[in-house]
Amino acid sequence: METIRLNKYLAHCGVCSRRDADRLIEQGQVSVNGHTARPGQQVSGQDEIVVAGKRVLENKKTVVLAFYKPVGVICTERDAHAEKKIADVVQYPVRVTYAGRLDKDSEGLLLLTNDGDLIQGMMRGANFHEKEYIVRVDKEITHDFLNKMADGIYLKELDLTTRKCEIKKTGKYTFDIVLTQGLNRQIKRMCEACGYRVRSLKRIRVMHITLDKLKPGEYYELPDREVKRLYQDCKGLERQDAE
Repeated sequence: METIRLNKYLAHCGVCSRRDADRLIEQGQVSVNGHTARPGQQVSGQDEIVVAGKRVLENKKTVVLAFYKPVGVICTERDAHAEKKIADVVQYPVRVTYAGRLDKDSEGLLLLTNDGDLIQGMMRGANFHEKEYIVRVDKEITHDFLNKMADGIYLKELDLTTRKCEIKKTGKYTFDIVLTQGLNRQIKRMCEACGYRVRSLKRIRVMHITLDKLKPGEYYELPDREVKRLYQDCKGLERQDAE
């Protein structure tokens, strides 16, 4: 019988990420067949796995949602004091989590899924997955600004230079930018390094999935062909529920 590591199994079932699974196992909150789980333990779908008193049921189908995160909604699963979390907006029968967060004051496309491995594949910087944004700043955009942003910006606080990117001016104060890495607050940091401040930011595309006609707070389940393409684009990943 085929087995996999317990942390990977929990991520595949949509319980939590692998990292959080390791933490739960270390805290003794996971049991396998009535016994406290061990770090690195191998399990199969035949095992009875319980997390924090609740039995884990294996998901037979991968679910991916395209969600328009509105301004004010916070990408968090742990902050009980957050005014409005994704889970408060997305009422879906299967537990899903996000791949690549957006700040509270930013909006746009988030992909949500119950497959932890797919999340890791989409967020892996080495895969150079594209994410596209529309940004408004506080002063007029110049050619010098566009050239600096496109060539890569050295971010002192992170001690690194951002990758070269595609950027084009779309208005006096707005631009469209395509990134292939996901540093924390990357666009805001880049703009600040050039003397600009971001007034609004909207993500309109992740890989081949676009915001399309979604309105703030709306979401839909991706069709099977789109999910299959996501797996194909995430190098080395195979869909767990594929026949």
